[in-house]
Amino acid sequence: MAKLLGEVLTWVVITLMVGLTTVVVVAVVFRKLGASLSWYDEVASVLLAWTTYYGAALAALKRGHIGFDDVLLALPRRARAAAVILAEILVISFFALLAWAGLEVLSILEGETLVSLTWVPVSLTQSIIPIGAILFIVAELLSLPDYWRDVMAGRSVEHAVMAHGETPEKDQA
Repeated sequence: MAKLLGEVLTWVVITLMVGLTTVVVVAVVFRKLGASLSWYDEVASVLLAWTTYYGAALAALKRGHIGFDDVLLALPRRARAAAVILAEILVISFFALLAWAGLEVLSILEGETLVSLTWVPVSLTQSIIPIGAILFIVAELLSLPDYWRDVMAGRSVEHAVMAHGETPEKDQA
């Protein structure tokens, strides 16, 4: 399931980045030709937000967000386990709250449309808030078993990425 979600998120992020790049390049060309596009700013902002949320979920799935592995791995095994559990509870709680708040925002924005593209509902553009938050929670939960195994075994997830799969512990062995 994690592999499938990773593939889907990767393609969604690539598609959004290509779309954003295309919109920006087209807008620059039109502006240079003296015919600025009225919808460019809003669409580019929405695409950037969507790329950010989907990209954050992809990074969560790969455990690619900033962390403190050295501090975590310096803790005794029981304290390390408690720290991982506490951190996961805090992260998942935050994103659950974000999803709830995002749904509340959607109900408030009901009936509103974009300024330049009046046929596009703002609730559609802002739906990424609860969707992104839920995707982040799913990504955290799917990646948790492997992360737990690595942390409890004393393997650094951060160092493995930086050293192309070789951790300082492996180099010294």
